[in-house]
Amino acid sequence: MPAEFVLGIDIGTASSKAVLASTGGDVVAVEVVEHDTQRPRPGWVEQDADAVWWSDVCTLSRRLMQRYPAASVGAVCVSGIGPTALVAGADGVPLRPAILYGVDTRAVGQAAALSERLGEDEILARCGSRLSSQSAGPKLAWIRENEPDVWARTRYFFMANGYVVYRLTGEYVLDHHSANQAQPLYDRHRGEWIADWADAVAPGLALPSLRWPTDIAGHVTEHAAAATGLRAGTPVAVGTIDAWAEAESVDVRRPGDVMIMYGSTMFFIAVTAAPVAHPQLWGTAGQHPGVHTLAGGMASSGSITGWFRDLTGGRPYPELLAEAAAVPAGADGLLALPYFDGERTPFADPDARGVLAGLSLRHGAGHVYRALLEATAFGVRHNLAEFAAAGVAASRVVAVGGGTKSDLWTGIVSSATGVTQEVPPVTVGAAYGDAKFAAVAIGAASRDDLWNGGGATVAPDPADAAVYDRLFPLYRELHERTADVQHALARG
Repeated sequence: MPAEFVLGIDIGTASSKAVLASTGGDVVAVEVVEHDTQRPRPGWVEQDADAVWWSDVCTLSRRLMQRYPAASVGAVCVSGIGPTALVAGADGVPLRPAILYGVDTRAVGQAAALSERLGEDEILARCGSRLSSQSAGPKLAWIRENEPDVWARTRYFFMANGYVVYRLTGEYVLDHHSANQAQPLYDRHRGEWIADWADAVAPGLALPSLRWPTDIAGHVTEHAAAATGLRAGTPVAVGTIDAWAEAESVDVRRPGDVMIMYGSTMFFIAVTAAPVAHPQLWGTAGQHPGVHTLAGGMASSGSITGWFRDLTGGRPYPELLAEAAAVPAGADGLLALPYFDGERTPFADPDARGVLAGLSLRHGAGHVYRALLEATAFGVRHNLAEFAAAGVAASRVVAVGGGTKSDLWTGIVSSATGVTQEVPPVTVGAAYGDAKFAAVAIGAASRDDLWNGGGATVAPDPADAAVYDRLFPLYRELHERTADVQHALARG
């Protein structure tokens, strides 16, 4: 029968989401499941690939297949957090929990050693990014150096989407974009693995075959069908890292398009006409052949608001937002730094820490909450300034993610940056982009189809913008003057 629906699933830091959509882009059903992320030691952030990634996919798909016939699903596609480093043995069974993206900072020593060995400028030129805690290559080197027994049994290297594809189809593949975030293993200009550098980082490891997110990796096996409720033989698209799937969901794929993702971490993707490299940002392949992107990501943003909510007894977000909205721009002299979990871009510093300056006895919870929102907005401004320095101009800025539900937060960001943001009508996230990837993979849609047009706009408030123009240099100075103290405290 002709495909009626397509299924997209995204594996996130704190939860996973499934979207069942028509092949024309109408959202039919959404399911969400929360999960745990482990922090076994300071600077370590991990997830269990079977207990989280595969279990979530099975749970979400079974829920949907109880409501809709499996035969009506024409294809499935999965995205996930990344870059991650998951290693598995010859039987495909994971040998340890997956090491997550830049929030896991254990491999900074390996990044430094590889940079010295291979050449920092040469890595930037070939891979598009310098090595940092974000890069998957140093994470593999960390496993090899610190867990030799695990490495001796390692035969597979997965990211989240690649592992789920393997469980669904038995195929060992990875998309070009995700591979590009496995620096220094992938040459972004040639679109292939760098064999000699791969031998230096992960000797003896057979790397996955390279595909694009809309390529069909394989088909759901009988075993996977029994676990997920999907129909055996259903095509499975390769997928990619979540932020790029989210970019697809809002049609960010043309030069000048920029996506700001409001989530646990703030993320930025700018589409460029040609490969662009900048030492403070991440140049990567895009989600389609011929598409290039420059990206950045803060280490904490929405996670800070969650921390403050918990600190204040779990007060509802609407209550905190109302109090913050009653406070004028500038939080009555309160200024914060958002580096609660280190920072990724525009400077790579795992030992950066949060700061709250200007406290007085007149400040209340609303002042602090607003100052934290403003801190994330200044972080966005700092990143966008680096994009501009790289020659990347933003002609269209799209806001996505759970944080867009807050008019206050998006309004503060627009006023702090001077940028007008589009908020699309469908904001269910990366899983919606996965559904489009799946539709394109089976020819039920074109990548040029606009699934998610229109929506609201958020423009800068001139009065607030003037306040933030005055405060931004102080924000930068506050970090410069306290960086040594932050580092000393972080290192104990």
